[in-house]
Amino acid sequence: MSPEARRKPKGDFAELYRSALSKYAKRGGEAALSEAYELGRTAMADGQTLIEIARLHHEVLLELVKGANNESRGLGLLRAGGEFLAESLSPHEMAQRGFQDAVKALRQLNETLEGEIKRIAHAVHDEAGQLLVAVHLGLAEVAHDVPRPQQEQLGRIEELLGQVEKQLRQYSHELRPTILEDLGWIPAIRFLAEGVSKRAHLPIHIRATVPGRFASTIETALYRIVQEALNNAVKHARPENIWVRAWRDDRVLCCSVRDDGGGFDVRAVQAARSREGLGLIGMQERLSAIGGTLHIESIPGRGTKLLIRIPLEAAHANSNRAGRRSRRGATRTEIAS
Repeated sequence: MSPEARRKPKGDFAELYRSALSKYAKRGGEAALSEAYELGRTAMADGQTLIEIARLHHEVLLELVKGANNESRGLGLLRAGGEFLAESLSPHEMAQRGFQDAVKALRQLNETLEGEIKRIAHAVHDEAGQLLVAVHLGLAEVAHDVPRPQQEQLGRIEELLGQVEKQLRQYSHELRPTILEDLGWIPAIRFLAEGVSKRAHLPIHIRATVPGRFASTIETALYRIVQEALNNAVKHARPENIWVRAWRDDRVLCCSVRDDGGGFDVRAVQAARSREGLGLIGMQERLSAIGGTLHIESIPGRGTKLLIRIPLEAAHANSNRAGRRSRRGATRTEIAS
């Protein structure tokens, strides 16, 4: 089927629209306008676009105007046609407003979650760190009053506590890395990848050629999505390598995360709403809030690739804060443990 045929409204709908518009143009009335509204709902349910409806409306109205016997009649048809078209498009308008409200609510939810994550990261880093310092001091006092063998045991406990403290700092920075706010999402992802690579004993290769900074909403979303993708790959795919790539395609910011692990059936996971699927849904919701898209390619036994695309204008990328930090140049990073 040709693209033109796919864009053409279905025959039944086109005839119904032609008949209803002709009726309203001749007699007017609320009943005919109600019919226009119902036709708009039908078109939306069938997946017809505003362009398709506008094209059909233009064709029908052009036929009616050509048949008008005087200028006054022609102007009346144009006014009636405008009223009919506005009513038929009102379901799309209401749906668009509902979508905008949902996106706004989702953006606010993400901001709330980020605030809570920041609070938890602060508690892990500062409050837990202070407790560990107190434990270190207590052990140091005890060590003075115990025999040497016990002192050696306390020394080993000190070493373990040091490792715990180091891990807590690492997790705190991954939860809400200050580097994300100070230097941007690429250095933050590099820091994240270093931690994941060390824990999983897995090479993570990062290639990024993206100059400048972007709005905090974009950088936070990208960081969270890459974080989820890396964790999913390590936990479920058992890959030997992971590749993270970032680039700019004209006015679209692109980022891909690819692994050579076990792969999965994308449709089956999404349909089952399994734990893995919920991770993918979370990524898609984060992107929807800033006008981005997520495309997933995966074949069982042949790895997985996630492609993120964010139109920069739609996401209001050029914020004042990002602009002040946009002259740091491109970053190129390679991590391999």
